[in-house]
Amino acid sequence: MAEHPSPPPLAASQQQLSKLLNQYKGQVVLLDFWASWCSPCRRSFPWFIAMQSKYQQQGLKVIAVNIDVERSDADAFLTEFAVNFNIIYDPDAVIGKQYQLKGMPSSFLIDKEGVVRFQHTGFVADKLDLYESHIKELIAK
Repeated sequence: MAEHPSPPPLAASQQQLSKLLNQYKGQVVLLDFWASWCSPCRRSFPWFIAMQSKYQQQGLKVIAVNIDVERSDADAFLTEFAVNFNIIYDPDAVIGKQYQLKGMPSSFLIDKEGVVRFQHTGFVADKLDLYESHIKELIAK
């Protein structure tokens, strides 16, 4: 019998993300990391809402992971938007550390098999066509 330490339990945020990723297997997932203090995040939210609306029927699912320490800051931010996707609160940035974030916002486009295919750091208006082309590419596969 092999003896080794038991792995640490998953944080609540990790459990939520794991459940959603399993639930969305076979669909394309746009995983976004954001915070209320991030001004590019504020500009990105309308675009994520639009992408979810535009491609939802074709299998796109957006999941937004908030890394604010105070949930009230995130909740205040969200009152400004008609969010149509799942929000996960990750105040200890456990998921963010797993994804090795390099800046805010950061997004990861995950294919139907659960593999990260594209990563974007920041939110640049003149790259929106490129971002959307990546979504369409993965949906088409």
